[in-house]
Amino acid sequence: MARATILSSGELWQEIRSEAQRAVDADPVFGTSLSNSILIHENFAAALSDLIGRRLGGNAAARAQFARLSSDAFRDEPELIEAASRDLQAIAVRDPLIAGLLSPLLHFKGYVALEAWRLSNWLWRHDHIDPALLIQNESSNVLQVSIHPAAQIGSSVFLDHATGIVIGASVVVGDDVTILQNVSIGREGGLPNRGPRIGRGVFIGGEAAILGDIKVGDFAKIGANSLVMSDVPAGCTAVGNPARLTNCPEPASAA
Repeated sequence: MARATILSSGELWQEIRSEAQRAVDADPVFGTSLSNSILIHENFAAALSDLIGRRLGGNAAARAQFARLSSDAFRDEPELIEAASRDLQAIAVRDPLIAGLLSPLLHFKGYVALEAWRLSNWLWRHDHIDPALLIQNESSNVLQVSIHPAAQIGSSVFLDHATGIVIGASVVVGDDVTILQNVSIGREGGLPNRGPRIGRGVFIGGEAAILGDIKVGDFAKIGANSLVMSDVPAGCTAVGNPARLTNCPEPASAA
């Protein structure tokens, strides 16, 4: 669903509520679930906190704990909920099968995993190390996405399919990045070096591994099943194991 402008979290919430109400009107049986997950909440932050709690918590106490932590984080740092809003809109823009915002919010585990990481990163930055690692562990167990709380990730990020994604502690991921299933991004062989820096607008295909103290430039593409262990210039495509560069802009190809 193409969008010309980026909505604020408040505007996004009104669209989600409208979608939910239309769905309730069309299917009252399904509507009970929507009422409990969407329509009872005052704003997007409350609905997302509840969603994270329900998806990560294995029992009522854990669900309440994760929801409370999420609510605390979103209240303390409102930019987190704005980033979550942009992440959701990125799915609507990049997935051609999505016709609204409600479906990816409720059913895309990659979205929940990314917002759970935002919670764990907030905890990590506030020296709540154990709960941050607990969130990572639960996301890995339940959603099959493991992102270290110390990683740095921008907004409008799309984890598509989102099974088997691993992002290490020293990794930096820019805005507008798309990552497919079974992707690993981290340090090389456990060596004490920096992890990859992924630029803006990068596309990373399924089963790819990006390892070591390297930079992937803006709008580069990483092909499926590729092993990338050296820099990828902006706009280039890296394919193969080991990866080779192709379709580079003229200056990069000449270099």
